[in-house]
Amino acid sequence: MAPDLALAGTDDTDSTVKKAAVTSTSTKKKAEKTAPSRTSFQAGQSGIEDSPANEEHIIVNAHLDRQRASLQPSTGATVYRFSRDDIEKIPGGDNAPLNAVLLQAPGVAQDSYGQIHVRGDHNEVQFRLDGVMLPEGMSVFGQALMTRFAHSMSMTTGALPSEYGFLQAAVIDITTKNGSADPGGEVSMYGGARDYFFPSAQYGGHAGKWDYFATADFVHDRVGIENPTPKFNALHDLSNQYHFLGHLRYTADENTRISLTAGVSNAEYQLPNNPGQQRQFANPSYLDSALSQQVYGSVDSSSLNEHQKQITDFGILSLQKEMGNVSLQSSAVVRYSSLGYSPDALGDLVYNGISQRANRSVFSSGSQSDLTWRANRYHTVRFGYQAYVERTTSKSDSTVYQQTGTDDDGNAVYDGQTTTIHDGSGRTGWVYGLYAQDEWRPVRGLTINYGLRFDGVDEYTHSKQVSPRINLVYEPWHGGAFHIGYSRYFTPPPFELIGATQLNKFANTSGAPGTLQNTTVKAERDHYFDAGFSQELLPGWHASVDGYVKLAKNMIDEGQFGSPILLSVFNYRRGQVNGYEFSTDYSRGPFSVYGNFSWSRAIGKDITTAQWNFDPDDLTYIRNRWIHLDHDQRWTASAGGSYTAFYKTGHPLRLSATMVYGSGLRKDGATPNGASVPQYATFNLSVVQSFNDLLHVSFLKRTQLRLDVTNLFDKRYELRDGSGIGVGAPQYGLRRTILTGISQQF
Repeated sequence: MAPDLALAGTDDTDSTVKKAAVTSTSTKKKAEKTAPSRTSFQAGQSGIEDSPANEEHIIVNAHLDRQRASLQPSTGATVYRFSRDDIEKIPGGDNAPLNAVLLQAPGVAQDSYGQIHVRGDHNEVQFRLDGVMLPEGMSVFGQALMTRFAHSMSMTTGALPSEYGFLQAAVIDITTKNGSADPGGEVSMYGGARDYFFPSAQYGGHAGKWDYFATADFVHDRVGIENPTPKFNALHDLSNQYHFLGHLRYTADENTRISLTAGVSNAEYQLPNNPGQQRQFANPSYLDSALSQQVYGSVDSSSLNEHQKQITDFGILSLQKEMGNVSLQSSAVVRYSSLGYSPDALGDLVYNGISQRANRSVFSSGSQSDLTWRANRYHTVRFGYQAYVERTTSKSDSTVYQQTGTDDDGNAVYDGQTTTIHDGSGRTGWVYGLYAQDEWRPVRGLTINYGLRFDGVDEYTHSKQVSPRINLVYEPWHGGAFHIGYSRYFTPPPFELIGATQLNKFANTSGAPGTLQNTTVKAERDHYFDAGFSQELLPGWHASVDGYVKLAKNMIDEGQFGSPILLSVFNYRRGQVNGYEFSTDYSRGPFSVYGNFSWSRAIGKDITTAQWNFDPDDLTYIRNRWIHLDHDQRWTASAGGSYTAFYKTGHPLRLSATMVYGSGLRKDGATPNGASVPQYATFNLSVVQSFNDLLHVSFLKRTQLRLDVTNLFDKRYELRDGSGIGVGAPQYGLRRTILTGISQQF
């Protein structure tokens, strides 16, 4: 694991290459004696690792990396770090999905479609590349960002300092691979069960003042989306995906650097089928109608042919400049994301009463600037802004049954005639945020970080807020730290997920909702409290405990409604989330182990927006009663360990394992979301054999053979049972999957 380069209140003001080299060398010697904690409440610079101090170019970039990280400290927040070594120890390594890596952090619950929930929030996770925030996109099945992109990364939660806005359940900051830290090339072939085929390549290096890195991969498998049945293999679940990341930097001098990062993700999925479905579309009067009898049996639910395609492209251009006691990074960002759903024309109509071809896209462009002024030994002042202009478009073509009248009981009557409804909309809006804060060290061992943030949104909703924030970190003795913090949060609703459907077009058809009420989704406003303690118990052994409370107004939640696997956003008038976490890790020589567990409760009352997506009876029940949120999981735990045999030789053998436990997400019981699916625990195993000079060819370096087993004991477990507020279908976790791979460095 990489050393924590900056504790609370530490200033890294070196401005010469010589001093950077001394810092790098001394830090690496210290790291040989003791391993840093994965979890920290201090103002550590997440994800930054020293590079070998053997070339001036590398030393200068290491210095600039540290200065860039100091622009965004996490004083008082809870930071969980994954170094390059940590990522490689997780079964699958760079081949593992990013959400599988993040599940090893405390307070992260697993959900279907590759989603994760951090501390009881739905999906309000912010992704940053080298400190620059990426605007939200349309991806549903996992993330467009791949683990292979990351040299290291961190997850920051809790009462965040004021530089973090918009999405605040967690901030995932990925330090991308680059030509200085990851020189040379590597080709890999990985695959196995369920037609899994995963070739990849990467190459990085530097020439003069330039350094560069590029990586690309292709994924073909039959596990693109969770199986809706507990069987070993899903029906109709093929996916093809390709990803690319390029990174180019020009280091003009020890104080100036320009970098360009660009990425592409393109994925096509078959939606898996659920055999034996008897239910027709969810209109009670239709179930016993003549039309139901006419079309019943005309379609087999095991042979439906639904597809979804997702595209994400992004680019970041950044300028980093050091000017004495001032550090600056200014970036321009663009991101395009789209999602397209192709139905089974007859099957969707028969089973859902609506066959809808849907497309959504969002294009975001904007900028982010962060500035740090080291005023004196007691005060470090930071301020900056983020601003994004976004354009979202949505269109659908729906085939529905036409209502021809009502029966004696007033229920709708449909005949076999269908009609097509076109619905489309587009809107341009923007979100923006400004912040200023002071990191004050009044006495030795005490750091107070206080500041203000101003955020606004002018999209479907229009609102603003001034948000005070304060964090205190006290280190009374070596290896121990207390922290307590308060943050006022303002979370704009995700622009691209707000439905602009013209409901009146669907009146008197089989696609009509239970209610035509559709209040515009609002921004969420929170009071967030967090406190905790961390301690180094013995050399290499660390532990921490943390507790939090969130009180929300207009709490944002998301659900999947209808056939397209597209999340839609809505608000609870009030929300409460509270919980606690415990984390520990130990590392010594070739052995390392860690464990996390957390308890959480997330509840909401009164759905006040996007009401047309819900059953009117559920809306009535929730109006004056608290219910569990559909993603509320009471207990969550993760653990892992690794041992490297022959680690001082040229042929080390690494054994590693991870575990994920969940007490179960919610399902309907006597009340909406009133019960939970059964608890589960899954174990994953990895064996990696490396050879430093296997082929005895001068230009070939490390050769690596790997065997990974996901769900080692073939546990059958359910993530969703298809019931609950905003839950579209059942999903089961991946059964035992055995994959092997070979990679060659050069």
